[in-house]
Amino acid sequence: MRRVVSAILPRVLSAASLGGLLLIAGCQTTDHSGLSQSEADYRSPVTERTASPFRTPSAQAAASQAVQTKPHTLWGRIRAGFSLDPATIDNPRIDQQRIAFANQSRYFELTSARAQRYLYYVVEQLESRDMPQELALLPFIESAYNPQAISSAQAAGLWQFIPSTGRNFSLRQDWWYDGRRDVTASTQAALDYLSLLHDYFDGDWLLALAAYNCGEGCVGRAIKRNEALGLPTDYWNLQLPRETMNYVPKLLALAQIVDSPTAYGTVLPSLANEPYFAEVTLDQQIDLRKVAELADVSTDELLSLNPAFNQRVTAPNAEYQLLIPVDRVDQFTEALAELPDDERINYRHYRVRSGDTLSQIARRHQLTVSAIRDVNDINGSLLRVGQTLMLPQFNDAPVSEPVSSQRIAGVEQLRYRVKPGDNLWSIARSHGTTVNRIKRDNNLQNNALTVGHTLMLASAAQTQAQPATANGRRIAYTVKSGDSLYTIAQRFNVNVERIRDWNQLGRYLQPGQQLTLFVP
Repeated sequence: MRRVVSAILPRVLSAASLGGLLLIAGCQTTDHSGLSQSEADYRSPVTERTASPFRTPSAQAAASQAVQTKPHTLWGRIRAGFSLDPATIDNPRIDQQRIAFANQSRYFELTSARAQRYLYYVVEQLESRDMPQELALLPFIESAYNPQAISSAQAAGLWQFIPSTGRNFSLRQDWWYDGRRDVTASTQAALDYLSLLHDYFDGDWLLALAAYNCGEGCVGRAIKRNEALGLPTDYWNLQLPRETMNYVPKLLALAQIVDSPTAYGTVLPSLANEPYFAEVTLDQQIDLRKVAELADVSTDELLSLNPAFNQRVTAPNAEYQLLIPVDRVDQFTEALAELPDDERINYRHYRVRSGDTLSQIARRHQLTVSAIRDVNDINGSLLRVGQTLMLPQFNDAPVSEPVSSQRIAGVEQLRYRVKPGDNLWSIARSHGTTVNRIKRDNNLQNNALTVGHTLMLASAAQTQAQPATANGRRIAYTVKSGDSLYTIAQRFNVNVERIRDWNQLGRYLQPGQQLTLFVP
């Protein structure tokens, strides 16, 4: 679990520069489903290693020079910048994690498809700061390089900042925008945090990484315990939370595979060593769907580069850097220059009536009071009867309620638009359905939600009366001793989660229990 530790970094920051940095949080690791193999790997020309687990400055400089003078694939460039030298670290905890990765045959195939958008930028930033390129692999561990990833502890983004730590590193979070999901802003914040931790632990990157996961206070206490017992205080000898004990070995195992993929039976997907996006500064509010239209890219592609905007609209009265695919920047900037101001965003005019309050208007139009204030430059809560307010619209047509219904194939379904703070569990509980049902009906591959996205929800009656599907032949099955959901699913060629949904199962099966199955 992600941990929050109250601590100050006295050896790194002066009182003035410390500011509000009082709560430092570790990062939540994310469980990954299997991910692979692709084309031939490119071996870096920088192959010599020192005996130390840290590269010397001269070796690091040589690696940087090699990056500048030799063409690489992006994997080769990352490998050339390794300075923790994972090949020289021999530890059974690393071996265990490496075997776990090897058993996920499609790991690199699936994660690299997402990472290709962001990895080049991360590599560039690490090089500019002379930081180890192993850190470019950290978002694989944290979020599987998914900027929309959110943990049960509400850690969000590529680098999995919890809200308080995000604010400590100037990642603004409001109704319009969540900087923890901003690709470039969160990367800068994560590297700032890692640099602080590196200095705090006297240049030991392994301790810094452990502290990134559980907090520097957690690691500091473990060091003091070992000092009191006369034990070594390096990472490998500390007693830390279980997740943190696996966290650093997991990163080093991933680095070992990247360093020598052939030795571990892995083929890395080819990733071009070139930028995927460019930053374009905007100082006026605009709908991201309009941006996608002007740039001639799909809305999904545009949103994958700019996932921080909760309403799919940039905030008013603020300047933002939008990320645009690098080959579409010129087209976008030219088209934007010709776009009339009234086409940047869709507003609805609302005339204030007697008895209206900001909170009532906000609730009626699925907005927040602060959003209405921002757009209309209102201080306080006073309104005048007859006053005209500009209310931003985030769909093609105004929606007056958060939930509406429609009939699809003769079955009533609810349309629900995801709000900030929502998660699948709370939505399922509120609407009398299940998380698995929501995921299946909306083709969701994980639990990540996008604010503003519309979900189709089955009603409580439908969930109970038509559990999952009526497709196939209905049979009754009596659970036998030794049965598991997996063996039953395999026997009848159905999905484990569907068996759960059809029968509203808890955690365990009992011999003699009756199950309803829809067999293809």
